[in-house]
Amino acid sequence: MKKKMLLLNTTVLLGLGGVLSTPAYASTIQDMESQKSQIQNQRQDVQSNIKAASDELTRLQAEQDQMKAQLERLTLAEEENNKKAQKTEADIKETSKQVDQLEKEIKLLQEKLEKRNDILKDRARSMQESGGNVEYLQVLLGSSSFGDFVDRALAVSTIVDADRGILKETKNMQDELKTKQADVKSKLASLEDMKAELDEMTVQLAAQKKQKDALAKELKDKEAKNEELKASLQSKDSSLANEQSTLEQNIKDQKAAEEAARKAAEQAAKEAAKKAAAEPAEKADSPSPKAAPKASSNDVAPTSAPAPKASNVVTVGNRWIGNSAYVFGGGRSQSDINHGLFDCSSFVHWAYSQVGVNLGPLGSVSTETLKHAGTQVSSSQMQPGDLVFFDTYKKDGHVGIYVGGGKFIGAQSSTGVAIANMSSGYWKQKFNGRVVRI
Repeated sequence: MKKKMLLLNTTVLLGLGGVLSTPAYASTIQDMESQKSQIQNQRQDVQSNIKAASDELTRLQAEQDQMKAQLERLTLAEEENNKKAQKTEADIKETSKQVDQLEKEIKLLQEKLEKRNDILKDRARSMQESGGNVEYLQVLLGSSSFGDFVDRALAVSTIVDADRGILKETKNMQDELKTKQADVKSKLASLEDMKAELDEMTVQLAAQKKQKDALAKELKDKEAKNEELKASLQSKDSSLANEQSTLEQNIKDQKAAEEAARKAAEQAAKEAAKKAAAEPAEKADSPSPKAAPKASSNDVAPTSAPAPKASNVVTVGNRWIGNSAYVFGGGRSQSDINHGLFDCSSFVHWAYSQVGVNLGPLGSVSTETLKHAGTQVSSSQMQPGDLVFFDTYKKDGHVGIYVGGGKFIGAQSSTGVAIANMSSGYWKQKFNGRVVRI
């Protein structure tokens, strides 16, 4: 009987050990854990790519926003320049009418002068026939033109009062018409030059806008492709997450089954030991049952988830490079400045104001006021911060701030605020040597 009980206990212990070791379960869980680890690694790679795609989208969207803002500035600048071009065109037409009117007045005056000339000739003949002053006759005969005659005649002191009155009135009329004609023609020439400048600016702004429209479309296409890539990666990550979730549930179920089997084996062992202890004849010879070894847990520990001051006037305007547009007469209101709309003189005024230097009233600043704002120095002594002037549509028609190295920063009609080379090309030809130190 003693041998029989010993054999039974040995069998139970062997059976319990077999249940606790569960090689089939361990192999299955190990495979699933390995597969889970592989999926987690794949998800890490995918999520890293998703982040890269998101970062690129953010960059592209920021670039797109910047491009839209610049396009809005260029559109606004184009509208403002078109308004000024239309006004200039109207001024040219009005001034042309004034020129035509003056030409008519000059023609009428010339006809009147011819009649007066005949009167004066008749007077001269009468004086000659009656033995008049010879000096007066010499004035008439020695003059190269009627205008010359008027000037000569006024110098003769022996002219009768009636003739002197006619001559003075004639001289005044001549001088007045010449002055009006010169003023109007000068104004017309200036307006025509300004119109040409505005037309050129309109063409350049349209070209910039076209180029930036193409770039904006390219950015939009990149953005769409990146969105598509991000969506594909997110879909893949979602699929891997589902696989991972399924594996985790399978592992959990498998461990639960293993724990149930272990407890069942323990219970069977306890019942077998209890039954063996109930045999009174064999009680003294029965060895005390050994405590069943505790099975080690295969649970995987959860992982935690990873937790404006400008230095000087030379550089203060750099913030507007690529973010501004040229508007003839712009930059003289806070709204224009907020939108980066300048002309050359208003930009210089703004730049100096940023470093605490007032160059006079903003509303009346011009290249003419700026060239008298400081001390003129030789171009050979030019240094960063000096104002440099260029003859464009008129003398001293453009101004900028010298930055050194043969370059200057200014509001250019073709680009808005930009740094340009005055050592060669267009700006070298236009630089007139005027340098003003503030």
